[in-house]
Amino acid sequence: MAKRKTKFMCQECGYESAKWMGKCPGCGQWNTMVEEVEKPASTRRGAFAHSQGTSIAAKATPITSIETVSEPRIHTDLKELNRVLGGGIVRGSLVLIGGDPGIGKSTLLLQVSSQLANRKHSVLYISGEESMRQTKLRADRLGVSSDSLLVYSETSLEEISRTIETVNPDFVIIDSIQTIFHPEVTSAPGSVSQVRECTAELMRIGKTKGIAIFIVGHVTKEGSIAGPRLLEHMVDTVLYFEGERHHTYRILRAVKNRFGSTNEMGIFEMKELGLEEVANPSEIFLEERSQGAAGSTVVASMEGTRPVLVEIQALISPTSFGNPRRMATGIDHNRVPLLMAVLEKRVGMLLQNQDAYLKVAGGVKLDEPAIDLAIAVSIASSFRDKPTKATDCIIGEVGLTGEVRRVSRIEQRVQEAAKLGFERVILPANNLGGWSAPGGIELIGVSSVGEALKAALGG
Repeated sequence: MAKRKTKFMCQECGYESAKWMGKCPGCGQWNTMVEEVEKPASTRRGAFAHSQGTSIAAKATPITSIETVSEPRIHTDLKELNRVLGGGIVRGSLVLIGGDPGIGKSTLLLQVSSQLANRKHSVLYISGEESMRQTKLRADRLGVSSDSLLVYSETSLEEISRTIETVNPDFVIIDSIQTIFHPEVTSAPGSVSQVRECTAELMRIGKTKGIAIFIVGHVTKEGSIAGPRLLEHMVDTVLYFEGERHHTYRILRAVKNRFGSTNEMGIFEMKELGLEEVANPSEIFLEERSQGAAGSTVVASMEGTRPVLVEIQALISPTSFGNPRRMATGIDHNRVPLLMAVLEKRVGMLLQNQDAYLKVAGGVKLDEPAIDLAIAVSIASSFRDKPTKATDCIIGEVGLTGEVRRVSRIEQRVQEAAKLGFERVILPANNLGGWSAPGGIELIGVSSVGEALKAALGG
């Protein structure tokens, strides 16, 4: 009998080594090397060719001679989810959904399963973490009931593949991939080898049979999906479900999408009967805004094709330490000292002995350059203890020389501000031409941070 060969594999990045090491050379993490049995090379080649759904004798074909068939996307009742997916669900696609424990991943997929089943699509919901009775209890709480929704509790990929072959559903939900194991892989469920092999087999099933498969993935303490980075490269779409467990609002983002844009965002509210989509998120984010409070500004940010108005809050106070603190929630913390340096150098504010705390209200994360001017005005407003007008919306990118640069999609941003009753919009002067503003709103074009502060704070 041939001797079995073993190797050590990092559970964070998938780095392989012939011997155990305390620190992984690939990702630098400690105590992540786990011993696994190495599979024969011939088995790997056969499995790879089989997973691709192609034969070795396949020939290269000119792209002009390949026939394409346009299939309509399958829509759910959640328009927010359809937008994030790029217009709906594509047949044969493999979608990975990650998020913190208890954030609502299983709730979202069970609701989507019910909606698809009510439209006469057969859905197979496979749970590796709950029994069928537990899934039924959660379905009763959400009001989910349909004969086209099949529930199956199993962790063996061999049994799952046999069930999919028998049932032949239109959609498959795997909750979660870390609980599924391949019988031919000797490592424990959730390891790098198991996650990789199971995902490759599910991808083969989905592509060859035209089944759309949704996979739930656990996340690490850093917030990234657990398992090898290869997992995100294998799937067609990667969605992240964000939000605080103790708040009702959830945000669904696409960080990878082969069938649509990765800039879209869907907003849901967690209620007793499940997740409900938020049609107008700007009203939600601004409903608790304090009137006449210094350090508060409103910015119109673009999330994909949707403008969203959010509140940026700043608190500037004298420091009691040798090095002042710079803290930010919802925005890049490196942007705060940069904009404070611009205010010191170009406007003359003495901020080097001040602590700065910034926050985006509502739990939203903003990363586009158009929020720079609103952050700078918030800092100046708190430092001077002068509130901005409650009917002002501030938009613009700030350069290191203090100039205010143009931003994209200015017309949609201004229309969203006008719809919510804002009376003035402070925006880059280079964005004023080429379009017409809606009635009842005043546009103030500024070319520098100093001009913006004078327009917003009166000096």
